[in-house]
Amino acid sequence: MKGQNLTIGLDIGSHAVKICEFKETKSGLHLMSLGSARLPDGAVDDGELRDPDAVAQAIKSLMKNLKIKSKKVGISISGYSVILKKINLAVMGDKELEEHIHSEAEQYIPFDISEVYLDYQDLKTSGEREDRTDVMLVAAKKDVVDGYLEMLKSIGLKTVLVDVDAFALENSFEVTSKEEGNILLVDIGSSKMNINIISGGASLFARDVAFGSRQLTEQIQDKFDISFEDAEALKTGAQEPGDKQKDIEEIFVSTTTLWAMEITKAIDFYNSNFPETPLLKLVLSGGGARVKGLDTFFAEDTGIPVEVFNPFVAVTADDKKIDPEYLQYIAPEMAISMGLATRPIPF
Repeated sequence: MKGQNLTIGLDIGSHAVKICEFKETKSGLHLMSLGSARLPDGAVDDGELRDPDAVAQAIKSLMKNLKIKSKKVGISISGYSVILKKINLAVMGDKELEEHIHSEAEQYIPFDISEVYLDYQDLKTSGEREDRTDVMLVAAKKDVVDGYLEMLKSIGLKTVLVDVDAFALENSFEVTSKEEGNILLVDIGSSKMNINIISGGASLFARDVAFGSRQLTEQIQDKFDISFEDAEALKTGAQEPGDKQKDIEEIFVSTTTLWAMEITKAIDFYNSNFPETPLLKLVLSGGGARVKGLDTFFAEDTGIPVEVFNPFVAVTADDKKIDPEYLQYIAPEMAISMGLATRPIPF
């Protein structure tokens, strides 16, 4: 990244828009600005824009408040419209692989091939004596992607990068951590959970699950007939539960057990394919990472050490411009935005 201009990282979730801006310095990455703006309910659903005008206004206002001048943004997508599939193919040259992917992709993608944007990455997993390699295939529905591009263009922004949440999260971790070993990344947003197992800079397993931390908030809200904000405060431990403690614990256990089951499925898949290399740890991010006691619960359930991700641990920031306490608080939910914001502008 040295000496290169970086994109503005724009993470458009179902609950909020998150923005990160960095610049390169001699000592490394310097955080210029960051922020989050809540979206109206239903403005984004399962990765698809439902109310582009409301999302556009939120992004425009947030960038204005943060005084961001650059118009070149990077986004990532997830949800039903995105397919990630690892396929095993015979080793072939770059041109031959490209031709093969585009001619054979339809058998791997559950959409009409003319309706998707297609990309792939040879993971170079073949050894000296092997003639096959793993290829990560990515497909995204054109109408969903184009909806984002048109919305951003309408407010004067140029989209220079369209990534996938799983890979943006992976990039964020790799920029921040120099740790060796196989890592399980779990990002829990408002309405979805992203699971990605990485090894040596490559994704071994990635999927989205339609569970999110909003489930907890809504169940607490319904149980006690309180506001969404008060339910959020109880969920994160910002407000003492008092006589609500037992009921909240029951809600917590019933919901997070479902989350843990999905994570365990990924771990079982990994262990069956890589029995000789145990997972080093689980790294938890997203707004759901702030749910009080979730890291401990996952550690006990999976038997793997769990840490809450701080993507800003290795970057500098001006304490006069960005409050350190706010930065510490918001850090876990900025992981995807940070992963986008550390990508060089490709053109």
